[in-house]
Amino acid sequence: MTTATTRALRTPAAPTGAATAGSSPPGALPSLPSLTGLRWMAALLVFGLHVTNFGYFGGEAGRLVSWAFAPGATGVSFFFVLSGFVLTWSARPRDRVLAFWWRRVARIYPVHLVTLAVAFVMAYTLTQQAQPTPKQALANALLLHSWWHPWWQTLNPVSWSLACEAFFYASFPLLILLLRRLGARGCTALGALAVVALLVLARADAHHWWSQSIYSFPAARLPEFVLGAVTARLVLLGRWRGPGLEASLALAVIGYFLVPQATHGGYPATVCTITGFALLIPAAAVADLHGLPSLWRRRPVVRLGELSFAFYMIHLLVLRASTSLLGTKPHFGALPGVAVTTAVFCVSLGLSWVLYEAVERPARRLLLRRRRPVVPPEPVPAGREVAAAARD
Repeated sequence: MTTATTRALRTPAAPTGAATAGSSPPGALPSLPSLTGLRWMAALLVFGLHVTNFGYFGGEAGRLVSWAFAPGATGVSFFFVLSGFVLTWSARPRDRVLAFWWRRVARIYPVHLVTLAVAFVMAYTLTQQAQPTPKQALANALLLHSWWHPWWQTLNPVSWSLACEAFFYASFPLLILLLRRLGARGCTALGALAVVALLVLARADAHHWWSQSIYSFPAARLPEFVLGAVTARLVLLGRWRGPGLEASLALAVIGYFLVPQATHGGYPATVCTITGFALLIPAAAVADLHGLPSLWRRRPVVRLGELSFAFYMIHLLVLRASTSLLGTKPHFGALPGVAVTTAVFCVSLGLSWVLYEAVERPARRLLLRRRRPVVPPEPVPAGREVAAAARD
């Protein structure tokens, strides 16, 4: 597969104009459904981590679940790399900065505000829930709370990653301007600098060069986003030379299970997984571009990927609410633990569907309905859709 992929990418006229997408209308970009499917897998890893943290399983079952999902926090790193790839892939030529930022607000803010409101109500109605100060609540609403470590877990804890994403969005207009001025070698050099920065930051965090952890600090997570943007630009230029989907997935899985062996988690865990993630995402994109086999673009997986953002934002609140019924760290046996986890998963998935259909999609349409371009884009070839992954 690797050889076939590389040969295809060396062909000057890439299918559907992927290599020249920087000068083509966004409607001409091909679909990348595998990236949407992969989003679901990353969200599932984070869910498994939180199930482990809430202590649903005890004994041997608990050790098995911990082995499988203790490195699940790396799913957030995957989201950061994927975000850089998708935004670069879907970037519109001559796009206005304010228009880009408004589209990102329409993408994440409706679900963020709804889940923030749910978390606020839970904080004042459920027992053993921390009640935020007005400053903490405001910082969370404005997605600024991750810049001050004592606040990063306030209200809906998973929203710390949205604060990082907000910083990425603010930086992206400058990043895409730089990437468009660089050739393939320049992009590769920028990607190498991002990796070096990540390694330095990981070592600094592991050796406590700073008084606080940098795991949730937005600026420290920027190298992952930049690396994703660089790989997208190389695919667009037809200069990507990475391995195929199977080999990239194998490297990502190896890096994932290497985390507990090499680190104690936190920011240094990104060192174990960054190579696999940075190879897997463009490999999945290339598989879609050239019609190569991909498990991740099967319709059920893609549908779950569409729900992944809402699922990510609501599942921890469901887990928190469950403590009122189940207690703190109940440590069930295998069968009761599976039953409880399945119930929590189904509730979280059902609520994510409600959020997606009743909040995320209609709110985005409402916020963007007056910002459609006056000139319609060129028609998309039959059987294609506008890149689903661009809605990340």
